[in-house]
Amino acid sequence: MPSSPSPATGPTPAPAPAAAARPVRPARRDRRADLAVVLVALALAVWVTSGLWRDPDQRAITVNSSDQALFEWLLAFGGHALTHGENPLFTYLINVPDGVNLAVNTSITVYAAVFAPLTYLVGPPATFLVILTLNLAATAVAWYLLISRYFVRSRLAAAVGALFVAYSPGMVSHANAHLNWTAGWLVPLLVWRLFALRRPEHRRRNGIVLGVAVAVAFSIAAEGLFFTALALGVFLPVWALHPSRRAAARAALPTFLRGLGITALTAGVLLAYPLWLHFAGPQRFHGTGFDPVIHSEDVAAFGAYPRRSLAGEAGLGTSLAPNPTEENSFFGVPLLLLAAVCFGFLWRRDRAHRATVWALGVTAVVFAVLSWGPRMKWNGEHTDRPLPFLLLNNLPVVNAALPSRLALVVAPVIGLLLAYTVDRLRADPPRRRAASAAWVLGFAAALLPLLPTPLLTSVREPVPAFITAGTWTEYVSGGGVLTPLPLTLDVTPDGQRWQAYALAHRQGEFRIPAGFFLGPGGTDGRGRIGPPPRTFDTLMDQAGRTGLVPIITEGSIEESLADLRYWDVEVVVLADRVHGAKYDLDEEALRRTATALLGPPQRVDDVWLWKVPTH
Repeated sequence: MPSSPSPATGPTPAPAPAAAARPVRPARRDRRADLAVVLVALALAVWVTSGLWRDPDQRAITVNSSDQALFEWLLAFGGHALTHGENPLFTYLINVPDGVNLAVNTSITVYAAVFAPLTYLVGPPATFLVILTLNLAATAVAWYLLISRYFVRSRLAAAVGALFVAYSPGMVSHANAHLNWTAGWLVPLLVWRLFALRRPEHRRRNGIVLGVAVAVAFSIAAEGLFFTALALGVFLPVWALHPSRRAAARAALPTFLRGLGITALTAGVLLAYPLWLHFAGPQRFHGTGFDPVIHSEDVAAFGAYPRRSLAGEAGLGTSLAPNPTEENSFFGVPLLLLAAVCFGFLWRRDRAHRATVWALGVTAVVFAVLSWGPRMKWNGEHTDRPLPFLLLNNLPVVNAALPSRLALVVAPVIGLLLAYTVDRLRADPPRRRAASAAWVLGFAAALLPLLPTPLLTSVREPVPAFITAGTWTEYVSGGGVLTPLPLTLDVTPDGQRWQAYALAHRQGEFRIPAGFFLGPGGTDGRGRIGPPPRTFDTLMDQAGRTGLVPIITEGSIEESLADLRYWDVEVVVLADRVHGAKYDLDEEALRRTATALLGPPQRVDDVWLWKVPTH
């Protein structure tokens, strides 16, 4: 493991007279520094999410309200599954009649279980906001604790590195509703417990604890766990093969491998069913429905600025990401230059950490290049130039990951380089004022433009009184099927928002066709978002998007009724205000189209309702 001032190796102790003269003040100073970092981390987290705190039930993240609706549903469903003894990893509440395999989706089962009391108390939207905010703050605190206890002596150095990692462009970008990717606190937790495996004492306990941590990470952010394993799989061999560390690595290897075996056994037992469901269960698929060429990082994006930053607010942000939630690099040229200078400075001045610095540099380059995907993309223009990821693209598990997200590994590397540099500068300050000023200006020029700005939020369409008042129970049998118009998909998530409300408020269960999930049905056996379309939902989607009533024939009426009976739908419901996550929807065109297919509707509370004939 990297050479560092850790509980295992320990920094050089202070001389006895100095320790006796002032035995308490350093500890107090450290505790004050720790508290200050916690407060700053929490303040930044609240600042980034401040738009939602105005009214969690009435506001949604503008650029990714569909994922927010999905995670709110997962929290409600997870709590419901826990309290009703249902399978938290497979459900028939959505995508009737086939159901959904949540083990191949982002199920956040641990979060759903831990926060179930809060979900029942304040509702899924507020619980979602609490977790999102805590994710950001906890990521900063966890990295700070790891860096300050294992890598550097200076609390200021640890704070600089940790706060950068937690509020790096990629993390702020994924704060647009991704509860999985913002759980960055898992990474330092896993690294910390991995460090413990090198110690022969408590080998069994350390292996078991890491195995439990792996199982928790799989539940919350399986893709993030995979990337962490890949990053460590690059870093550790490079570090161990460095001439200055070979002997120590060779000596620690047997103990480390035995502990790793215990970890694998523990995680394997805990994850046996989820892994079986993931790779061999019903409704499984391979790969994803996302094009790796589109979802690869633009090479120019590494030197660009993100939109939710001071530089972005000043008009320097770009649109080089496939969408605003995937600005996974976007470090800006000044920070890239600073990172290169820090690397050179540490390589020349800090021989004790040369192996670690070298391994960090190799890891950053490897993951930056892999994040560029199978074909190079520069400044928005695709090229035919093949890249190393092309060799990995068809490998199992790898083909289910988005290459652009591999760039997220680079942020912790930069954070550690910054922390090491500040620590070295504080231990051995430059002799000239000009050099000190240059370092301060360099850090300021690199980091200030990247300070995050609040996420964009907007008013969300309310859950209709037909649902909140429980009126739906008068029209849908227990466990029966209801569908909103248009059908529930990633771009039209109302059905899962309504279902989440009903589950969290203990109104009972209704099922819906379709839904926002990943399932089979894509090309070449790959996954896709939602089920393959049928006649009824195709007609409704066309009407909502275009504002025009499609041509309705006897054949389309018969096919639509057959679709509704296939799903076993009892009632079709149209709210006065329908939420479109990516575009506005025309409620009048939806009502006229449904009327042409199903006849005149009833007005019930604040919705239009059609009963589906059984024959």
